Parts: sequence; structure tokens; C-alpha cells
Amino acid sequence: CILIILVMIFCFITTGWAEGNVQDSIVKVYAVYDAPDYYNPWNMQGPQSVTGSGAIIQGNRILTNAHVVSDVTFLQVRRHGETQRYPARVVAISHQVDLALLEVDDSTFFQRAQALEIGELPETHQEVYVYGFPMGGDTLSITKGIISRIEHQPYVHSSIPFLAGQIDAAINPGNSGGPVILDGKIVGVIMQGIPNAQNIGYMVPAPIVTHFFDDIKDGKYDGFPNLGITMEYMENPDLRKKYQMPDTLTGILVTEVYPGSPAQGKIQPEDVLLCLDDFTVANDGTVEFRPQERTSLSYVVQKHQIGDPLAVKLLRNGKELPVQVTLNTSADDTWLISMEQYEALPSYFIYGGIVFSPLTMNLFTIWGPQWYDNAPKELVALLSNNIPEVMGEQVVLVLRILPADINDGYQDVAPWIVDKVNSKKIWNMKDLVKYTEEDDSSPYTIFENTKGQKIVLDREKVKASKDRLFSVYKIRDDRSADLKL
Repeated sequence: CILIILVMIFCFITTGWAEGNVQDSIVKVYAVYDAPDYYNPWNMQGPQSVTGSGAIIQGNRILTNAHVVSDVTFLQVRRHGETQRYPARVVAISHQVDLALLEVDDSTFFQRAQALEIGELPETHQEVYVYGFPMGGDTLSITKGIISRIEHQPYVHSSIPFLAGQIDAAINPGNSGGPVILDGKIVGVIMQGIPNAQNIGYMVPAPIVTHFFDDIKDGKYDGFPNLGITMEYMENPDLRKKYQMPDTLTGILVTEVYPGSPAQGKIQPEDVLLCLDDFTVANDGTVEFRPQERTSLSYVVQKHQIGDPLAVKLLRNGKELPVQVTLNTSADDTWLISMEQYEALPSYFIYGGIVFSPLTMNLFTIWGPQWYDNAPKELVALLSNNIPEVMGEQVVLVLRILPADINDGYQDVAPWIVDKVNSKKIWNMKDLVKYTEEDDSSPYTIFENTKGQKIVLDREKVKASKDRLFSVYKIRDDRSADLKL
């Protein structure tokens, strides 16, 4: 009995000691950010403040969310139980998986703090603790919850699905970036919740965090690879029969291959994807990543780093075919409409008071939080097949018209998609600028949309009105830096 009591006392002391060390390593993040104004792309929205959470890890660094420090202009951190704020800076960031690393130059910030280690992917139904500084107070909050499921979910910060852990611990604004702790180690980083649901939150799980750390070991961030295909499930027996799939095989049908993707030249439409590395692909496009736990086949691709080889087994014309694909592009490089961008100014070009800009996920936000319902339907519909015809293709918009004599009568035409300039097909913003400014015998510049509608401007009038128009609207440059020679 005495031995049992001593063991219980020892466990209590060591548990309390570990918990105390975890608390000492939790950080509140204070950030001021200034995001671009996508409706007036030559301007910024103005500074705004946000707070989040973080944890001290090895190398005197702080692990937090990317969305806490995106577009940051001023950054400070404060230790749990302390009052002093210290200047900090971002040294590595992944907007794809919503992770960031911060550094503090003043070494006294880290005194008596034990660096937390990154653990393993937790099991479902395991109990975890969430540490952070949510709204409702200024001191450290600790909540307890259960890992309820692990599967692919879209990350709100990037709109790209990655492996995520769902937990039922109470989280609120301010918890973002805080660690999820199991046995004294970080097994996840809180990233998002569902506002109208009860205690449904999501964390970036440990394998994604480890991938991020491995990526930046060479001093630069490359991102997570993307195979570059679209797929169709093969659960229908007639579909399987058409593609000569025996009952012993499972897989998914390749319907499209993205131009410039790793799959181009290796995988073809109407191939059946059977295996990735040693993972068998099911008819619903999932793989078993742990016994009796399944998630998207993207799991296998995203385990790799950019530049890694990927072993693929296909069924082509009824015969099994092994191929090797080099995962040389990031998920950010393969879309027609680019996913959310940060720390980057929007691309734009102004001609005759017409503001041109590419359609991006950032641009959709000018129609408000419910942009999916409020934005023009023809633009939203493009997201259903977000694949370029050629590498580098963009959806170029007449974003808005700055009213002036030169464009009188066109003020209500925006937004629409530009298809041609002076009868020449354009694929991106650089084509737009090139064909607008090139020498032409015609006295007019003609922009044409996908419906055949035209905007016709007199070249000489555009030149004569430029200085006055830019003075009236307080615009310094007629184009963004990426479009300057």
C-alpha cells in the first residue's frame, strides 16, 4: 500500500511538473497586419490588429498559425505569466497548411522555457489538452477534448484539403496557433473551428508540422506537392467493366491531367489509378493510412517533399502499368484561379480608366463573406473546373471602371472576362499588357469578352487623359510591379 501511494505521489508530481513546463512554453501573439485592397489593387486596406497563440519549440522558435501573422507589419509575443511583450519576426511560413515559425532576437525571452517536442499522430478517441489565449480573458486557457476523427479537410486559410484532426475541445478566436498537447508533446496546432457547430474544431496534425519542418531545413519553403489530376470514383459496376477492371482490383478513373503537372506525360485520361507507393487506392479514392482508418489518396502524395519520386501503378487498356512520377510542382502552381495569396500585392493594369486584374480567391472576397452567393455566377462557376488550358493561364477581368470622359458609357459593364485584345487571344495579364501596348496601325484599342461584347477606346485620347485621370484617383502606377519590364 505504501508503495502504491508513493507511485501515485510520484505520478502526480511528474504530471504537474510536465504540465507546468507546457504552460511556461505557451505564448500569446500580438500582430498588426495590412492586407491589400483587391477592389482598389493599388491600395492597402489599412492596419488591423489580431491576437493568437503559439508554443516555444526547439531552436528558440515559436510555432503558430500562418493566418495569425499573414501580411504582418508589426509583431510582438508575450510568455504565459509575464507582462512584457517582445518584438518578434516571421522566419518561415506555410500558407498551404497554415503554419508559421517566429523568432525573438532577445534571448531573455526564452529563459526558463522548455522547448516542446513534436509528437506523433494521435489515435482517435485519445484525450488531449488545448493551450492558448482565446477571447474572454487575457490569461492562459486550457481546455480538454477528444480526437474525434482524422481525415482530409479543406484548410480555410488556403482552401486546399490536407490531413486534419477534429477535436471536441472548446476553442474560440485567439486559440489559433495554440498547441494540442498529448503526454507533454505537441500533436497538433489549432487552426480553425465551425462557428455554428458545438465544439467542432480542427488542428494541423503532427505529420503535417513535421513535413513543414523538413521542408525548410534548406532555408526555403517549397510547399506540398500535387499530382495534378482530376478523378472519378469507380464504384459503379458498369464503369468498372468498361475499363476492364477485375473484381480483384480497386482504383479511380483519371479524367483530366493538368498542363505542366507532374502527371503530364506519365498519366493519361482514362487510366485507372490503382496504387500510389505501397498504398492501394479504393474505388472511392481513399487509402488506408492506419488500420481501419481511411482518407483521401492525396495523403500519399502529400507525404512527399517537392522533387521526390512517386511510384504509381496504373491500369491502361486492361493492363497493369508501373510508372514513376517526379513531384516537381506545388499545389499552388496548378490552378486556373489561384488559391488564397498572402504577402503578395495583387496584379493589376489600368488603361483608359479600366482596371484589369486576374480572378483569384482573394478577389472573390470583395463580394463579402458570402461571396459564393453574391459574386457573379459566371465567375463562381469557374471554380467547379479550376484547370487551366495552358500553363500560366489566368482569368483576366475588367474589374471596374474609374469613371472618366474617356470611358463614358462603359461604367456599368464590369466585371467581365477579357478574351481578346485587338482580336488576339490572351491567356494572362502579361498578354493583356503586351497586346494593349504593342504598335498597331488601328487608332483604337479593342477589348473583347467571351460573349463577343467590346470596349473600344481611342489610343490618343487614352494617352492624353492618363495624367489627369491618375491625379484625380490618386494612383501612382498604371500597373503592378509584376507587369513592369
